[in-house]
Amino acid sequence: MKYLIVGLGNIGSQYENTRHNIGFNTLDAFAEASNVVFAPNRYAETALAKYKGRSLVLVKPTTLMNLSGKAVNYYLQEEKIPLERLIIVTDDLALPFGTLRLKAKGSDGGHNGLKHINQVLGRQDYARLRFGIGSEFSKGNQVDYVLGKWNAEEEEKLPERIEQCKKIIQGFTTIGVHRTMSEYNGK
Repeated sequence: MKYLIVGLGNIGSQYENTRHNIGFNTLDAFAEASNVVFAPNRYAETALAKYKGRSLVLVKPTTLMNLSGKAVNYYLQEEKIPLERLIIVTDDLALPFGTLRLKAKGSDGGHNGLKHINQVLGRQDYARLRFGIGSEFSKGNQVDYVLGKWNAEEEEKLPERIEQCKKIIQGFTTIGVHRTMSEYNGK
């Protein structure tokens, strides 16, 4: 059984370790734990991981964040993966830092990457793992905050939160979205 695991982020060294790139960071940690390496591919860097008999196609889009739908749609088609086996890992301003929320479907919540995915797919009924980055910014400074580096306190807590993301992804691929939601959401 094959799953598509997409981490959203922006390519380029200036975006490394920024809040907006938590999807990339999560997939990097997942790949490292699975002893696989990302390679350049069409619209994305990709890696193939195995977990409990499942094939996990890991995708970090190399399009701009606002064009993430191109990569998602391409790999759904190319790998012949049904929408119910897609999960998107993304940052979320509406959640306090470190809060993890798995949803089976939903709106884009103002996130440009999700907005483009919804437009390209023509639907919103796919799983997404939202990683709370908080909203500790003054009016008009949202872009600087989202594209900013983690503060020292956040940096210290990141490894444990990313580890939890890996467990949620594993749960999604083994026990399904709804059981994984009830096991991890709110914890």
